[in-house]
Amino acid sequence: MNTATKLPTAEEIALAKLGSQELSAVIKTNGEAQRINVIDKSGKTHEVMIPSSALNMMIEVLTQLGQGNSVSITPIHAELTTQEGADMLNMSRPTFIKLLDSKEIVFSRTGNRRKVAYADLMEYKSRLEENRLAALAELSALDQEMDMGY
Repeated sequence: MNTATKLPTAEEIALAKLGSQELSAVIKTNGEAQRINVIDKSGKTHEVMIPSSALNMMIEVLTQLGQGNSVSITPIHAELTTQEGADMLNMSRPTFIKLLDSKEIVFSRTGNRRKVAYADLMEYKSRLEENRLAALAELSALDQEMDMGY
């Protein structure tokens, strides 16, 4: 698991934007693996076969870097510490532990340490987003009923 938190430099942002655009222009969209050429330090070209899912992920990483965001890649089956889980939800560790204790998020114990599966954390995050969108839709409907002009 990569936990890089360093923001990209202006040069990295510019390179990432260009790389994202160029890669997007040349990848196949039919879901097949694709051959790309890579040039090593000595100038020798190597042909590499890359799955389309990995190429799409590379484009997403480059897009995020091009927007000045830091990027972290976490395997789906990874188990996270309570601090890592809290960081992913942008909350304090004590608040995250309250979610675990209230059984909002499934966790396991390894000794005296709680571990959270990445997939369970993402499922909670998805539920949270769905609830937010439902609340927003309800507020919007109330605004329309009351003819508040929004």
